[in-house]
Amino acid sequence: MAEETMDTLLVRINELAHKAKDTGLNDAEKAERAELRQRYLKLFRASFKSQVEMLQVYDKDGKEVTPEKVRNIQRKKGLRDN
Repeated sequence: MAEETMDTLLVRINELAHKAKDTGLNDAEKAERAELRQRYLKLFRASFKSQVEMLQVYDKDGKEVTPEKVRNIQRKKGLRDN
């Protein structure tokens, strides 16, 4: 099976949303929708976490002010030398 992406999940979630508005969903479709939503949120959170972990923050004077917690994560992943 191909790797699941947020876009592929959204297509099916939207199909179920339109069907819910039009004719309603049966129990199996409601369960599928709930499962799809959970998988979508899991992918979204992982993506967001990855973006935050790659983040470097600088003040207006050009001094790095990245939070220490993020710096430690970057060090553990080998993204930062200092």
